Amino acid sequence: MTFMNTLTSCVNKVVKDGYTDSFQVTRQGLYSAAKSRYYKPEEVKVINFYRFEGESDPGDMVIMYVIETNDGLKGTLIDAFGTYSDVSVSAFMKQVEDVHKKV
Repeated sequence: MTFMNTLTSCVNKVVKDGYTDSFQVTRQGLYSAAKSRYYKPEEVKVINFYRFEGESDPGDMVIMYVIETNDGLKGTLIDAFGTYSDVSVSAFMKQVEDVHKKV
């Protein structure tokens, strides 16, 4: 599966699969600009996630979550992991109970 080698190619693949929204985590929850709506952890399901590890630059270490909401919205949430991760994203994702990893 060569499309999973880079973040860009992976994003392109999931967008083709209908995951077009780009989510952000705020104090109010997971935010969708497309719907101008906030979601709580219990309203979110992680369909899959991908980690990309920078071989030469730790700043290239990111994780992409493929997400569906309880009202059918599909999109992605991208965050650094490790030292550079956003603590608000990490805290929100720890509260999401419906997490899957496809191999």
